[in-house]
Formats: sequence, structure tokens, C-alpha cells
Amino acid sequence: MATDKQHINLHLDAHNVGLDVPRESEQNYREAAVLLNQRYQYYLHLLPNASAEQLWLYTALEMAVSLQSDAREKSLQPIDKELKELNQLIKNTMNK
Repeated sequence: MATDKQHINLHLDAHNVGLDVPRESEQNYREAAVLLNQRYQYYLHLLPNASAEQLWLYTALEMAVSLQSDAREKSLQPIDKELKELNQLIKNTMNK
């Protein structure tokens, strides 16, 4: 079954980007564009003499690092849960 798609236009700095996206993902794309524009403006303010290409590289790098951190944190959640359960078991055993 094909995913229902719709065409959206996003404004990223001075660029318009047209995409066909799944309807259920439209809001995610729009929110991502807002976030990218905010971070781009942050770097523009921080580095006013940087080229647009440099500003987009800083923006992309920040987003990639954030994505990696989120993925690493998510992959460690099951281990963290097990460690907490083991620690509680040890504490309970020692208190008996």
C-alpha cells in the first residue's frame, strides 16, 4: 500500500525547498525547518562574517551531533533500566 503523500514547501533561510512527504510526517518537516532556521540565525548572529555555506555546515553539524546524542541515549535506556533494577536488588539483599 502506497503512503499518502503531499507536496509541501519549506523556507530555509533564502532557499525554498519543495518536498513530497507522507501526510503524517508533514508537521515533523515543518517543525524541523523552524529548528534549522533558528539554529542558522544563531550562527549568523555568532559569526556575522561567515558565508552561508559555513553557517549551514555549522547548523548541520549541530543537528548531527544532537541526533547522535539522542540515539546513544536511547540505546542506553534498556541498560540503564537493568542497572537500576540490579542496584535495587543488591540494596534489598544487603538490607535483609
